[in-house]
Amino acid sequence: MSNLRNTIDPIVVSVIRHRLLVIVEEMGEAMLCTSYSQILNSSRDFSTAICDLDGRLIAQAEHVPIHVGALPYAAKAISDFFAGDIHQGDVFLLNDPYHGGNHLPDLTVFVPVFAGERPRFWSINRAHQSDIGGATHGAYNAAATDIWQEGIRITPLRLYDRGEVRRDLLEMIATNVRHPRDFRGDLAAMIGSAHVGERRLLALAAEFGWPVADAAIEAVLDGAERQTRAVITQWRDGVYHGEAVLDDDGRGHDDIYIRATVEKRGSDLLIDLSDSYEEVASFINSSYPNMRSAVVVALSYLIDPDTPKNDGTFRPITVIAKPGTVVWANPGMPVTLATNHCGQEIMEAIIKALAPACPDRAIAGWGRRFRIAIQGRDPRAPAPGDIPGGKPFIWHFFQARPGGGASPAGDGWPGAGEWQAAGGIKFGSLEVTEVRFPLFFRRHEFRPDSGGTGKYRGGPGGIVEMVVETAAPAVANTAGDGVRHGACGILGGADGLPHRYTLYSEGSPPRAIKTKETGILIHPGDVLVLESGGGGGWGDPADRSPDAIAADIENGFVTALPPEEDS
Repeated sequence: MSNLRNTIDPIVVSVIRHRLLVIVEEMGEAMLCTSYSQILNSSRDFSTAICDLDGRLIAQAEHVPIHVGALPYAAKAISDFFAGDIHQGDVFLLNDPYHGGNHLPDLTVFVPVFAGERPRFWSINRAHQSDIGGATHGAYNAAATDIWQEGIRITPLRLYDRGEVRRDLLEMIATNVRHPRDFRGDLAAMIGSAHVGERRLLALAAEFGWPVADAAIEAVLDGAERQTRAVITQWRDGVYHGEAVLDDDGRGHDDIYIRATVEKRGSDLLIDLSDSYEEVASFINSSYPNMRSAVVVALSYLIDPDTPKNDGTFRPITVIAKPGTVVWANPGMPVTLATNHCGQEIMEAIIKALAPACPDRAIAGWGRRFRIAIQGRDPRAPAPGDIPGGKPFIWHFFQARPGGGASPAGDGWPGAGEWQAAGGIKFGSLEVTEVRFPLFFRRHEFRPDSGGTGKYRGGPGGIVEMVVETAAPAVANTAGDGVRHGACGILGGADGLPHRYTLYSEGSPPRAIKTKETGILIHPGDVLVLESGGGGGWGDPADRSPDAIAADIENGFVTALPPEEDS
């Protein structure tokens, strides 16, 4: 292997590298076309990847970055648990954050890929479920004080045994979610997507032979490491500090801080998160795999975009963290919000720390996540069994995405979403949403003046005004952050505006919606006005060109000249 690895034709390596990328992208397209739930087939909250049996990340599609950095831990957990007992036709499941999951809603499917009689790789699909059981609908429970209140925990589990589904297990899992029909359809889509990866990887091996494919994969990983180290080497050596702060934990504690100390020496990074807030009885905690994922996502945003993101890319990183802190909670603590918060704050603290070392690469903060899930009945559609009130639904709010952060390359993207997803999650069609759910959107537009000022401006957030058209009261819960702290500006740029969500109910004064609530009563005809935050600005606002300022006003991204320019 070593001789072949050193002599393999670079053109073959390039072809196989791009074939791997096409495989994981095709897996995503299969998922998009066959999944049932709005959160998957419209908002695209899923990711696809290939890992080897040792848990090394071989290839990933550009879907949701925070998913993929944790997948190696999940793949290793499956490999270790079923060592010597993996067969062709098997399908495995996992969602437990303490076994390599991000959070319980992110169910993961693993299909083994065999070379002859030996399993070699995992074809993987991780997808956020519309519901995963637990005390509240929609998978997020702001009231949870332990993980058992957040949903069903699936540790390494064999769902298909040599091609035969284990019907008892499938029935047990489906019974524990609120919409079993959609869950079954989404799970079938995930398995089908992973089988697409299996077939395409086998076809690649049949074309080139396993020895050449293996050597090329090792060359791709080594090449990614070289490219990453070449970038890091250009940054200034030193020890740097960064801090990011969450609004609260929903339990009366404000300003939950994440602190990163980053030592850069040569082409290596030592990232120390030990001095972070202690774990809390709230779902903002992170498990270790999710924390590691946030770390590698931060690095991914600082290196060249065309560098493959795989195991080799992240070899320059060493991480130090302390168990019992919010970034590495002890098993059993609630963690469902962690993919967004504190995952996003881990990224922010690291990028803030490294900004002085690589100012030409540092990016300002993207808008924070503020999600609403509404559970009710759609009076337009009959319920199964003619249950009164209409068909039950769970709707997840993905519209009015917050703004992206500015960078040395220019202004932040409008409505791009949160940092942990970097545009990978979409808001979907309003018209399709209105057909599928009893909701009417009066407006959906950019929010003026929400992006932080700077040499380059943060992307504006959005505004949604919508009417809930149920015939009976519905119930909402929220999960998020960012009504006190907006997306961070960087290198002199200003922070973006925080979120502002308001419920208007006839006969009651307008009500500010909190980021961590359960049991919000939504009456028929109630109006939600949801204004999302903008991205942070990059660089000194005084350096912004007059033409850019004029274009901002013309486009409606800002409503007036800065005070010093107003005459």
